[in-house]
Amino acid sequence: MKKTPLNQVHRDLGARMVPFGGWDMPVQYSGVIDEHLATRNRVGLFDVSHMGEVEVVGSGALDYIQQLTVNDASKLVDGQVQYSAICYPNGGTVDDVTLYRFSAERYLFCVNAANTDKDFAWMQQQLQESGVPNVELRNLSNEFCQIALQGPRADEVLQGLTSVDLSSVAFYHFTEGGVAGLPAIISRTGYTGSGGFEIYAAADAAVPLWTALMKEGEEAGIAPCGLGARDTLRLEMKYALYGHELSEDISPLEAGLGWITKLDKGDFVGREALQGKKDAGLPRRLAGLKMTESGIPREGYPVYRNGEEVGIVTSGTMSPCLKVGIALALLPPEFCAIGTDLQVGIRKRQVACQTVKTPFVNI
Repeated sequence: MKKTPLNQVHRDLGARMVPFGGWDMPVQYSGVIDEHLATRNRVGLFDVSHMGEVEVVGSGALDYIQQLTVNDASKLVDGQVQYSAICYPNGGTVDDVTLYRFSAERYLFCVNAANTDKDFAWMQQQLQESGVPNVELRNLSNEFCQIALQGPRADEVLQGLTSVDLSSVAFYHFTEGGVAGLPAIISRTGYTGSGGFEIYAAADAAVPLWTALMKEGEEAGIAPCGLGARDTLRLEMKYALYGHELSEDISPLEAGLGWITKLDKGDFVGREALQGKKDAGLPRRLAGLKMTESGIPREGYPVYRNGEEVGIVTSGTMSPCLKVGIALALLPPEFCAIGTDLQVGIRKRQVACQTVKTPFVNI
């Protein structure tokens, strides 16, 4: 398995390590609920160095990206980040990504860890097929570490380590500056819904950067957090996870990502299929479920309506904030209306739930 530059740090902190997408990663330290609530109420620190980074440079960069992704990258200005997705010709999803614009001729994709090699190969193939000139792709994943500082006290912690005026960095924007004396990209983005930053730096900066953030965050009650809390935090916010709410068989439209799928921007890979799906009417959509009887829904559990199986849970957990079982599920549109009574199959029982407005929590 691959290891991030912080692997030994996690072990020294007593983290429970698990395989994840080919990586040896911490799933928890003090416990998922404790880490979840620390992030919601104070500040949490996450090692996300397993994520991939692909740079796109050259005068043809924007034209190429426009053909590759579903969102409209022409709307970006320098220092702005965009959430987007890459599709197959049939409308299925290659990956969901964040795109950083440094200049008109330099962009950086952040891609999901388990998909990095697949994504880069797809990007190379699409570049060859597009015929767009003056574009170079570089897989820089091994050169970066990435650390996420998340939570309502993230600003005060990070501000103590940088001369950058963090109040000037808007949501989904980034800047370059020093953190604890180390060159870094400071991005006001995250996967928790509780505010904060994702910090990119050189791989060999990971340990001193993590150490400085942990020390600076002591007074704020900082907690090292693992993949378990990262998952429950994103689920409370209805953030998609590739392999669950998105896949080669699940389109961005089905996953509720029509807002990033710009079918009117011009041609891109998968556009024709996505337009066809939209015109025909989607056979299934992602909906939020909250349990009304005791039970914890999990990925793969069937969803029923009056005894008939109608859908499937894509992600589920016991919400640490709500203290009730919640789930995301793919359902026929007629069962997605808020307040629809359904059941989840849990251990041979059909346990009552109801469709609810998402996100599940309001931050």
